[in-house]
Amino acid sequence: MSHLIRTVVDVGSNSVLVLVAEQRGGQWHPIFESSTVTGLGVGTKATGLLQPDRIAATLAALTEAKRISDSLGSQTFEALGTMAVRIAANTPEFLALAQAQGTPVQVLTGEEEAELGFLSVSGDPLFAGSSPLALIDPGGHSTELVVANGSKRVFAHSFPVGALGLRELALPMETPGPGPLMRATQLIDEALEANKPGEVKGVAVTVGATGTNLVSIRNGLLTWQPERVHGQTLTYEEISRAVAWLSSMTDAERAEVPGIERGREQTIHIGALILERFLYAIRAESVRVSVRGWRYGVLERPARGTS
Repeated sequence: MSHLIRTVVDVGSNSVLVLVAEQRGGQWHPIFESSTVTGLGVGTKATGLLQPDRIAATLAALTEAKRISDSLGSQTFEALGTMAVRIAANTPEFLALAQAQGTPVQVLTGEEEAELGFLSVSGDPLFAGSSPLALIDPGGHSTELVVANGSKRVFAHSFPVGALGLRELALPMETPGPGPLMRATQLIDEALEANKPGEVKGVAVTVGATGTNLVSIRNGLLTWQPERVHGQTLTYEEISRAVAWLSSMTDAERAEVPGIERGREQTIHIGALILERFLYAIRAESVRVSVRGWRYGVLERPARGTS
C-alpha cells in the first residue's frame, strides 16, 4: 500500500522552507527539507511593497519546490505565506503570479502561524511532556510567542517585530554600535510590554533560523546536520554574547563565520537580539532549539493544498 506524502512550503519574509514528509505508522517522517533565502520581505516595511526581484526569486524557489514535490510523489503541495505577504499592498499581484505558475500560496494570519508553530513543537516527542511550554518563533517581520499549560494555550500572540524589519528601520548599518542596538532593544521591549505573558516557569523552545544558526555556529557545523541541532540548548548568556560578537562584524565577515546559513549574514545578529529580548520578557535563562518549524504543524491538520 502506498504511503501518504505531503509537501508544505513556508513562504517566509526572508526564506522559502520546503518540507516533504511521508506518513508511516501514524507518524510523519521528513524525506526532504531545504531552505533558500529569497528575501521576499526585504524593503516591505519601508515601502509597503514586495520588491520585483524578490518576488522573482521567491517564485523561482516555489517552482523548484514543486518540481521536487512531484519527483518524490507527493500527493499535495501546500504553500503558505507569512508576515511579508500579510502586510504588502501588492500581495495580490504576487499571489496571482504564484497561482499562474501552478504553485498557489495561501496567506496565514498571525494567529494561525502561532498556532501551527505550537502544534509543531507540542507534537514532537522530545517536548511533548513539557509544561508549561513557551514557543518563540523569530521571523523576518514578525515573532510569534505561544505559552501553554499542557494542551491549554494560555497566551498566543504575533508581535510585529522581525529581523528584516529591524534591519531596515533601526539597524541599517552593517556594524551597529551600542546606540543603535539600544534603540532596537527598546523597540522590541516596547512591543513586548504592550502584550506579554509575564514569567514562564517551564521550558522555552525556539524554532526558525535564528536558533538553528546559533547552534550550528557554536558547534562549527559546516553542513546542515539537523540531528546535531535539534534539542540543543542555548543559554541566555551565550545568546547575549552572540549579539555583541556578531554585531561587531560586517555582513561579509558574518558570511564567513563557520556554521552560518548562506544569506543569513544580514540578519542573524538581529535575530539573536530578538530571541534574547523575548527570553528576557518571560524570564527564561535558556531555550531549547527545534528544527521543526510551523511546517510540521501543518501536517497535523487536513491538507488544503493542490495535488
